[in-house]
Formats: sequence, C-alpha cells, structure tokens
Amino acid sequence: MACSSCSSGGGLPAGCKNNGTCSSGGCDKLAVYDWLANMETPAGQKKFDCVEVRFKNGRKEYYRNENELPMVMGDVVAVEGSPGHDIGTVSLTGELVRLQMRKRKIDHESHEVKKVYRKASQSDIEKWQRAQEREVPTMYKARELALKGKLKMKISDVEFQGDDNKATFFYTADGRVDFRMLIKDLAREFGVRIEMRQIGARQEAARLGGIGSCGRELCCTTWLTDFRSVNTAAARYQQLALNPQKLAGQCGKLKCCLNYELDAYLEEFKTFPDTNVRLKTEKGEARFVKMDIFRGVMWYCYTGEFSAFVELKRNSVSEILRLNKAGERPKCLEDFCEEKEETKRLDFKNVVGQDDLKRFDKKKPKGNRNKGNRRKKRPNRAPNKN
Repeated sequence: MACSSCSSGGGLPAGCKNNGTCSSGGCDKLAVYDWLANMETPAGQKKFDCVEVRFKNGRKEYYRNENELPMVMGDVVAVEGSPGHDIGTVSLTGELVRLQMRKRKIDHESHEVKKVYRKASQSDIEKWQRAQEREVPTMYKARELALKGKLKMKISDVEFQGDDNKATFFYTADGRVDFRMLIKDLAREFGVRIEMRQIGARQEAARLGGIGSCGRELCCTTWLTDFRSVNTAAARYQQLALNPQKLAGQCGKLKCCLNYELDAYLEEFKTFPDTNVRLKTEKGEARFVKMDIFRGVMWYCYTGEFSAFVELKRNSVSEILRLNKAGERPKCLEDFCEEKEETKRLDFKNVVGQDDLKRFDKKKPKGNRNKGNRRKKRPNRAPNKN
C-alpha cells in the first residue's frame, strides 16, 4: 500500500509525505534490511515460522505463521488480536526475525506468540482504512471528555484495531489517574472496547514526531527504537554548558544524542593525566581549571592568589606530575609553556568601496545633477552661402 502524505526519500512509495509517521503501512519507517534474504535454508532444516509485523507509528510485534503462507516484506496481513484481529504490514521475514526476537528476549516457541490468520483481503483493508479515519476525531473528543472529568492527563494518540472493535488510547500523566469513569464515557460515545495505555514523554515525542534543534527529524521518530538513560554527566564529559533549554529535547528530557559521542570522549579522557592532583612548583601549587580535548591542552592556575590561566600540553602536565612524584619541584609552570606561532591575518582590501553599511545614509549635495553635463550653447552661425 502507498500513502499520499509522506515526504521521505529513497525506498518509500511515491507520493509519501508524512516523513515515515503515516499509519497506512506504506512507509518503511524503522525498516530493517534483510541481509539474509538471499541465503537458502540448509537441507533438512525448517524455515523459521515467525514474521515481524509493523503497525501504526513503528510499533512492531512478532507472529507465528502456522499456515506457512508465502509472505514477503510489504504484505498486508490479518493477525490475532485481543480480542478479534488486527491489520498490519509484514516488515521482516526469515532467519533475521529469529535474531530480532532473541535480541528482544522473546521465546519463539512460547505459546504467548500470536498467530497470523491470513493475508488481508480488500474488505479487510477497507475496514482498516475506515477505522484509521476515526482516530483523529476520536482523539479530540476524548480530550474533551478528559477535561470535562477534570483528569490530569494528556491523551496524545489513538490507535484503532484493524477490525474496528477496539481502540487504544495513549496518554501521559505525572501521577496516577483514575480514569474508570472516562472509560465508560468513551465506550458509550464510540461503541468500541477501550484500552488505556500510559507512555513516557519520550514515547510521546516519538509518536507525534517533530524537528529537532539540529534541523532534522527526531531520532526517536525515524530510527531510534530503544531509549537509554541520559544524565547530566554525559554533558559534563563533553564540556557542554548545563543549560536545560539547550540540553533538553522536545520531550522535556535530556537529548538522546548526548550519548552518541560519549564513548569517544570517555576513551579520550583516559589519555589525560588525573585532574584531581595539583601540580607543585616553587612558585606554588596549581589546580586544574579546564581542558580542550581536541587540542590536548589543559589549563591550570595558582592557588591562594588571583593569577592568569597557564596553558599546558598534556605531555607537559604528565612530566610535572612525574617530577612531583620523584620529590622534585619545577620553578614555575611557565617554563613548560610552548611558544605560539603568530599567524598572519589576511587584511581585507576594499576594492569597490562597498564595505560601509552606512554608505546609503550619506546625504548627497543639493544642486542640479545635470549641471556638469550641460552642454554650452554655441553662437548661431550664418548659413554658408557656398
């Protein structure tokens, strides 16, 4: 199936403009490349009978293909629901599904793994599309009922089951919410089975989508599937300003991208000397102030009095620590400073005279502009009779 609202690029159906967040099943959001697709099953070994099925907003679950139906990625199938059946899109088949289930610690031989009923017929798909059209109006109406009941919760999304007999409401709340009366009102209003599911702020941002401070789509919306804990220590190691407005994402939590380069920073920190040890010199003790990881530079200043920062290479700091350990004290830190080569700055030469921003504000002298260009009148000459 192809949707008509997605702007994603390669590998997506033509005309798709929803950046991978559409619910029609046409987008390959969070798709996995099946690098085992061309490998044949060894003789005597049965083909793996589980498939991965994708639903709205990248939700994926695993089902057993007991009837051995021929399936490929992109097929729309009817699977077992609770109760009834649901409609989803096959996102992965074969041996790679076994690896994905092992990664998520799901036993494929367990009886809890649900079944694939059949490939979806045209009537199943039409019913599924009608159920999807009800989701947005249902969400707005549910918000009105929650406000009417004075419940401190935010309903962020609604997902209807493929058979249109069940609706799952996703909400966020700071504490515990008693929504028993809300469930009765929703069941009376929409005539379906109601399920309330509480999600975190990051899961809500992943479902709603958006643009991050980097100018690209949110990682949790496009490709990030697992949310690891992020703390302020990651920002300290990367020497970032502890500004909550800059470190927090649209979910209000610390950005997940703070963990992306953290391992590289921690590995580089191992090459620096211990910053808790003070440098001892004849001039006095010096304490660590800051460092530049990329340049391999550390700054120290003398204790007890106001002094300027002294820039030292990490090799020089290691040398001073080695001397202190041997019971020696250098004269001062300045002896270990490296001379900086002065770089010549290229001066800007004003060729056309257009560097002044106030050149249009200058008043022009008054007078006749054509005065200089006026041609002098010539005396009338007598006509030449010849």
